[in-house]
Amino acid sequence: MPLNLIVLTRAGDPYLPLLDPIRDRAEITFGATADELAGAAAEADAMLAWVWERGATEAIFAKAKKLRWLHLRWAGLDNFLFPALIESPVTLTNSRGIYSQALGEFVIAGALFFAKDMRRLLAAQAEHKWEQFTMRELRGATMGIVGYGDIGKACASRAQALGMRVLAVRRNPDKTRGEFGPDGLIDMIRQCDYVVASAPLTPETRGMIGVREIAAMKPTAVLMNVGRGPVIDETALIPALAEKRIRGAALDVFTHEPLPPEHPFFTFDNVLLSPHCADNTPTWNEEAMRFFLQNFDRFAKNEPLLNVVDKHAGY
Repeated sequence: MPLNLIVLTRAGDPYLPLLDPIRDRAEITFGATADELAGAAAEADAMLAWVWERGATEAIFAKAKKLRWLHLRWAGLDNFLFPALIESPVTLTNSRGIYSQALGEFVIAGALFFAKDMRRLLAAQAEHKWEQFTMRELRGATMGIVGYGDIGKACASRAQALGMRVLAVRRNPDKTRGEFGPDGLIDMIRQCDYVVASAPLTPETRGMIGVREIAAMKPTAVLMNVGRGPVIDETALIPALAEKRIRGAALDVFTHEPLPPEHPFFTFDNVLLSPHCADNTPTWNEEAMRFFLQNFDRFAKNEPLLNVVDKHAGY
């Protein structure tokens, strides 16, 4: 007997034909609103949230009394979790890992941007100036990673390949491998040339890097964020950048998105700004769908699912 799958999506999404291989095992219903999916929701075994619509998902979830599995196309959960889902027995999975490699590359790009002073090179080129200066190396520099999950490990592997020393903060640290617990964050930051925020957003991580932590950074250090914007307290970061108390920042995520045109980050010459697109690669949608299909095979066979979320912890 086929499984009943409902997919929260918009009409005409070009990636939905990638679900065709499971049509012999699933009755699939597509819809963009709770009304469109209301009928199918009552019999649904599984749900794929292909678009980010918490309100619609919550409304559909309330009707899906037989639901056993909900999969989210994205990795971040901070704007998605709702009380009924958290308290339910429904298994929640996400797509963490799909985006990690691209974000690891962005972190290395940010480190190289500052080590080689790319802004200075581009300015000199634009002004037709032959202006030699001393460039820093990444080899031998220390990168500290706040949040050592899939993204943090992708950053670490690339940093180590370039000869960097890697430290990390994680909830359950292995101190034999240069890892710190959350209470060791400032001790780690003091040693770092590059500090990378790659933690998920939870009540514990919101504002985790604030006034004290930024004050502990070396004047030559760079702060980077590829996790969630509010993990860094931007009200503490902005004056530190304006007053050049740290070397700079490379940021892909922000507390409020999109940034308003008058935001100071746009004006700082010591900021590398990416408009939350460092993981927007040509293949990420296909990879996200392939991962869902892999998990669907497991679900159909009653095998353990991949990327099961701790709904209470928030990741």
